[in-house]
Amino acid sequence: MTPSDLIAMNMRLATLMVETGTVMNLRLLGMAGALPARRGETRRMVDEKASVAAQSYMAASTAMMAGKPPLAIYEAALKPVSSKVSANRKRLSKL
Repeated sequence: MTPSDLIAMNMRLATLMVETGTVMNLRLLGMAGALPARRGETRRMVDEKASVAAQSYMAASTAMMAGKPPLAIYEAALKPVSSKVSANRKRLSKL
């Protein structure tokens, strides 16, 4: 693992943190009635957690069993979470 690998990993994690904060704020504002929210958004928010956690676990486990290096395992675990958060941010920003 090179220093540039660590920097790239931290940038992806920082992006995830910012997008997660945005999604949380948009959802809270929707629940409070300050922003329009789609019907069932709260239920969707709860339901997607288990699915994404399972996808993340399976991706990391598969990478680990394949003998991948730690960075590849980390990235495999992060990919489903990042994809879902990014999709949620885009979808919620359009409301």
